[in-house]
Amino acid sequence: MDFYEFFAGGGMARAGLGAEWNCLFANDIDQKKATTYTTNWGGEELFIGDVATVTTEQLPGYADLAWASFPCQDLSLAGDYIGLKGDRSGTFWSFWKLMKAAIAEGRAPRIIVLENVYGAITSNGGKDFQAIASAFSGANYIFGAIVMDARRWVPQSRPRMFFVGVRNDIPIPTELYGEASTEWHPKTLIEAVDGMSKTAKRHWVWWNLPAPSKRTRNFVDLIEDKPKGCNWHSKDETEYLISLMTPKNRQKLEDAIATTKASKSRVVGGVYRRTRDGQQRAEIRFDNIAGCLRTPSGGSSRQTIMLVEKGSVRSRLLSPREAARLMGLPDNYKLPQRYNEAYHVCGDGVVVPAVRHLAENLVEKILEDEGAVQIAAAE
Repeated sequence: MDFYEFFAGGGMARAGLGAEWNCLFANDIDQKKATTYTTNWGGEELFIGDVATVTTEQLPGYADLAWASFPCQDLSLAGDYIGLKGDRSGTFWSFWKLMKAAIAEGRAPRIIVLENVYGAITSNGGKDFQAIASAFSGANYIFGAIVMDARRWVPQSRPRMFFVGVRNDIPIPTELYGEASTEWHPKTLIEAVDGMSKTAKRHWVWWNLPAPSKRTRNFVDLIEDKPKGCNWHSKDETEYLISLMTPKNRQKLEDAIATTKASKSRVVGGVYRRTRDGQQRAEIRFDNIAGCLRTPSGGSSRQTIMLVEKGSVRSRLLSPREAARLMGLPDNYKLPQRYNEAYHVCGDGVVVPAVRHLAENLVEKILEDEGAVQIAAAE
């Protein structure tokens, strides 16, 4: 199966698709992320530059899949929910213009997948979601969306929305669609679909995927005792971090200390520094889940960990390899040497096993099933 990978970053969609997939073309504008991509995958297929400058002449062959994890900043709080009119998330339209050009040439990808933050459902008052829906229906694709949280595969809280559009001449197995389900379709998504145009609704389907197996690894299982790329804090630095905690968060830490001291075990908490009522605060969570990885635009977005072991407390930044593990990347995945660059590659990516689950249980079943029924847009 052949695919194009847009906004490729470090190639995490490629990692999730796996060895059975053949990359025909990849694109990213960021030189540092592109270096990571070529280090891990080679550079033959990669074009480094603005997606707006890509032409169909650069797209070889006929793609079974076009994957686009387009920039999310303008669809989230970090970008004030500006939406698809923003400079970063607005690159979606450059990508879609390229897809429309390929369609006009008779080379429409059989399936198009878009991945973005959960906030894409409601950003810009829901107009962005409606615009994407109209883009799919206008291109004559049968499409739907699901929300998957990375915590189902890795110990990281990271809900993401995945649009999956199928060219209208491609048969779809009947077991892959049906009614909306609480498994993949939260209330916010159902409400967004209600607000779509009549034309878009005629092309909409509710995708059905099986639930994944129960996650077997917790946050503490991914922690390095001898991290590379960062150092354990001094005792004074750890005490200062604790001093920034509210009584509620301090109690969480005290409970963890008591529990590990009694059981001679260890737990790890993810810590974020935030400004609350004009004061800097350290907030911690001990629920076996890391907070959502983000790109390091200043120290506040870098996650600190607090390891509590047999009653003692240590703290430091999350290491690059730990960040990669939280994205589901194998330990042989090569990361940049610089801390911020490695963290950026991870924080800006898509969780690998989530891609695999989507590919295995939906995308590949559509592409491989010869006895499926072709869906036409509803009248």
